[in-house]
Amino acid sequence: MVRYKAIIAYDGTNFNGFQKQPNGRTVQGELEKTLQKMNNGEAITVFGSGRTDAGVHALGQVIHFDYPQERPLERMRFALDTQSPADIAVAKVEIVPGDFHARYLVTEKTYHFKVQIQKPRSPFRRFYAAYYPYPLELEKIRQALPDLLGTHDFTSFCASGSSIEDKVRTIYQAELSVNEDETELTFIFRGNGFLYKMIRILVGTLLKIGNGRLAPDSIPKILAAKDRNAAGPTAHPEGLYLAEVKYAE
Repeated sequence: MVRYKAIIAYDGTNFNGFQKQPNGRTVQGELEKTLQKMNNGEAITVFGSGRTDAGVHALGQVIHFDYPQERPLERMRFALDTQSPADIAVAKVEIVPGDFHARYLVTEKTYHFKVQIQKPRSPFRRFYAAYYPYPLELEKIRQALPDLLGTHDFTSFCASGSSIEDKVRTIYQAELSVNEDETELTFIFRGNGFLYKMIRILVGTLLKIGNGRLAPDSIPKILAAKDRNAAGPTAHPEGLYLAEVKYAE
């Protein structure tokens, strides 16, 4: 068996998330169908660096799988890319050691979250950016962002339904940028890991700060509360992109 690692991108609009489900189209399910065709009908299991929810996109999701024989890398990439559905693209394939694991060896993840703020809203962005029609003071959001940096217990920013007990994570980067015509915001979060719906709750909270319904210095209090009800709402999934996954060398 040869272990392959692949970097994939996908448009999450018509997926019920990454992880395979009995009912519902998923990224993992579609990739496994493709690999089964490539492997003469024999099943192959795909492992992802993490799950993404329904409607969430990826620019740099990482997967691994074991294939019975070694194939030239570009041929393997091309076959996976062209035989998978059009809303999945395979950017890169490489052979990795047999103990590599796409999920368990992750050291860092970067997510982008896009928010459309133009009026009237563009219907062409409706699947690729969350829409926020209310007034925003971006300076207030920028004032709040540094309070997220460092190591904290992010219980307040974790959706109920998560089975993970350890909610301590470290955030290395929390930034906000605006496109040239000021119609779209991009939040960038880079950290050693993120909890269930954490990015979407962070964005919902920061938008509430920008709208003046929470004070710019409220992040430390929300973190200290360790209570989901202390944070803002969960932003819509279509603005979220898994941008990059990193591993120890």
